[in-house]
Amino acid sequence: MYAVVATGGKQYRVEKGQVLRIEKIPGEIGTEVTFDDVLMFSDGENVDIGQPTLENVRVSGHVVEQGKAKKIIVFKYKRRKRYRRKQGHRQRYTAVMIDSIEA
Repeated sequence: MYAVVATGGKQYRVEKGQVLRIEKIPGEIGTEVTFDDVLMFSDGENVDIGQPTLENVRVSGHVVEQGKAKKIIVFKYKRRKRYRRKQGHRQRYTAVMIDSIEA
């Protein structure tokens, strides 16, 4: 059984027991999270596709971790013009453990 949910401008395929890293959402560790934007649901034999979302399907879980991803380097350079800019960035994320998919 799996579902496709939309959060943070992205879509994720989730199953029960999976730990999912999504864009940062507010909440402490252990806080309950519910994904209402379910785009697709499959129970193994039947597949339901929402237009755009499914009303009778909910995915719920709880926050496991709030953290920052690895640092990436943003380097801008123009040759022969003495132009160099170096900047680092660490994207914040929330790790969510999927507890149930209710149809």
